[in-house]
Amino acid sequence: MLSVIVGRTGPFTGQSVVLGDAPLTFGRRSDNDVVIVSVSASRLHAEILTEDGSYVLHDRDSRNGTYVNEERVTRHRLAPGDSIRIGDETFLFETQEAVETVMDLSQLALPGADGAADPGLLRVTVSGGGPVGLGFALLLEEALRERVSVTVYDGRWIRSGSKVVWKDETHGNVRRQQVVTVQSRQYVSLTDEMRSALFGDGHFSEMWPLGPDSVDGRPPRNIRIAHIEDRLLELANEKPSIRLVPGRFDPAEKEQRLAREHVLVVCEGGRSRTREHFADRFGAADASIYSLDGEHLQDVVLGLRVKSRLSDPMSVLLTVAQNRFLLNSLRGEGFLNMRLTREEARNVIGIDPVKHVFEECIAARPCVMSRQEDNEFVCPTHGTLFLPALLRGSPLWKRIQEGLRLFGVADEDFTAVTSFRLDMVQRPRFTAQLTRPTADRPGTYGFLLGDAANAIHFWPGRGLNSGLASAVSLARTLGRVWQGRPLRDADFIRHEAAMSMLQYRHKSRAWNAMVTTDERGVTRAIKDIIDSSLDAATTPSAPGAAAAPDPQPATRDLDILLDRLRSIRDRLATRLPGLPDDQELRAHLSSLAPGTLRTLQVSGAWETLIVGGEEADIDIFYQQDAPVFVPAPPRTGGELSDPRLPA
Repeated sequence: MLSVIVGRTGPFTGQSVVLGDAPLTFGRRSDNDVVIVSVSASRLHAEILTEDGSYVLHDRDSRNGTYVNEERVTRHRLAPGDSIRIGDETFLFETQEAVETVMDLSQLALPGADGAADPGLLRVTVSGGGPVGLGFALLLEEALRERVSVTVYDGRWIRSGSKVVWKDETHGNVRRQQVVTVQSRQYVSLTDEMRSALFGDGHFSEMWPLGPDSVDGRPPRNIRIAHIEDRLLELANEKPSIRLVPGRFDPAEKEQRLAREHVLVVCEGGRSRTREHFADRFGAADASIYSLDGEHLQDVVLGLRVKSRLSDPMSVLLTVAQNRFLLNSLRGEGFLNMRLTREEARNVIGIDPVKHVFEECIAARPCVMSRQEDNEFVCPTHGTLFLPALLRGSPLWKRIQEGLRLFGVADEDFTAVTSFRLDMVQRPRFTAQLTRPTADRPGTYGFLLGDAANAIHFWPGRGLNSGLASAVSLARTLGRVWQGRPLRDADFIRHEAAMSMLQYRHKSRAWNAMVTTDERGVTRAIKDIIDSSLDAATTPSAPGAAAAPDPQPATRDLDILLDRLRSIRDRLATRLPGLPDDQELRAHLSSLAPGTLRTLQVSGAWETLIVGGEEADIDIFYQQDAPVFVPAPPRTGGELSDPRLPA
């Protein structure tokens, strides 16, 4: 029977270590298995060893002693239920079967408000510790303070001393260096502490102009995903009400624990296993609404990590004028996203240089392939090479080079490549009762947040905004309704309405980033329009004739693009100073190949009135409650009023 050590008080509270054959050491030194931060602890304070099939605790000549059940010991054979104290921190020795109960007891030992005023501890499990999961945990901690206990699981974390940190490439985790745009409507809803951590040190830029969402005249902010993840995790480490578990949440394994929780929040992403485990509770998603001619549309985008030498105003103008490339950067450094045709997507593959076999790691996982000194792009996890970069004469590689030229990226400033796949479905609901309350169980409600709820197309740049809005909404709801009693469906009317509004606004915006309607009213996928332009650019003019560029169409495409850029520039001029003039634009575009000009022209401009329009404002659901209706009093004369007649 396996045994565990569970933290009861101190930084290790709620964490557990499964005991095996190897010794388990305690002390202040960072190389101990359990690092004790108390100044009363010695560098190597105590150790648990296996002896004759039992676990024995040994004090290692510590200065202040080791205590079991408040008695000082030098050697003690451990039994289930023993309490170990080292310095100011305490631990419980228990069997694995009882560990979940032990964890719950350790959470109940957290500091709390006066018992008479405290309606009870809200127990919450969060599956997925990305920006949305961590953001929700911190928002709820701020709303309920010591009346909540939040446990967050994420398999991309690892323990480092007394802290939980993100894994790095040596652990097989390639951090997301993509830049995202956070609208002011969302970042003003975060706590002061969260805003200070994210934006206080200048790790952001304000590249995009003010828009309908710009609350109090605050512009959108570009910031790296990895920076958001790092700062929010640092904050969560400091909160005694938040327990961080480095491991993937498994709803089947945690079934008993989950039944004792009030809330499960699913934030794992668009392919969430936890959400699929409870698919019968949340209802089947509908893919048909995002389909054309019976095909569920999917966009595949190549992400090129680059440093652009263009000014931000020039980059913004070039981005919104076409739908083939999108640059989202932080002071020029970020990812240049390239929308792929179906044929191009099939060519996004790696090759194993040893086995000489093709691998789809960059297309299926996906992986980030970094550029090496020999100019090959290598996946650090699987050792594969990016095949199009090896075939420098291939059509895809040539088109990548044209995208780099469009955004002023020198060859040495193109340093990595990855890919993104995205499709959308319509979800019927975002709140579900997973278990009903019983005499000894509170009843558990489940919630979908972030991409687990509303995975959307990143072209409009609103994915994280939707996720943060959903986290704010649920934290506000729970902060309002938690009174220590079992939760009810009626408690979440506002949140469910907010989530439905977010789904409609963001997915309708995202759909318009995937399709366009031509002058005949025919709706087509943008990737297919791009594909047609590529075919036209390489089709010979006569049977057997070689493909040759026609200068007349190229001139026409350039003129159309310039007219489009002027129109966009006129709209942005009052909100984005420093935009390029006609001469600068013509000189820049003239360096592109005729086929590229054709593709940029036919791909169309962003539908800025739709894509860049106002965000969904969830604040409308959290204003003061409407007045309660009071029926009219009975009429005089002792007769009751007829409810069917006007009073």
